[in-house]
Amino acid sequence: MSSLDKTMRFNFPEEPFEHDVDEVLFQVHEALQEKGYNPINQIVGYLLSGDPAYIPRHRDARNIIRKLERDEIIEVLVKFYLKQKRGG
Repeated sequence: MSSLDKTMRFNFPEEPFEHDVDEVLFQVHEALQEKGYNPINQIVGYLLSGDPAYIPRHRDARNIIRKLERDEIIEVLVKFYLKQKRGG
């Protein structure tokens, strides 16, 4: 069996970065709203593409969001979504 046929594991170190992600997303969301952008669309665009141009420099939002890895942000979002959908 080829190594391409095997499922790879993706593991994060167990670090408490959820609080950082929360704070970053709230700050970036607020900056996007102040500039008149749709915050959800802009954040999703950034997370999918990695292009920081989706996030304005207003209130240093672009630098703030780039302090975190996109995969860390996505991990926290997925965990939160699943936790909410499971009801606990």
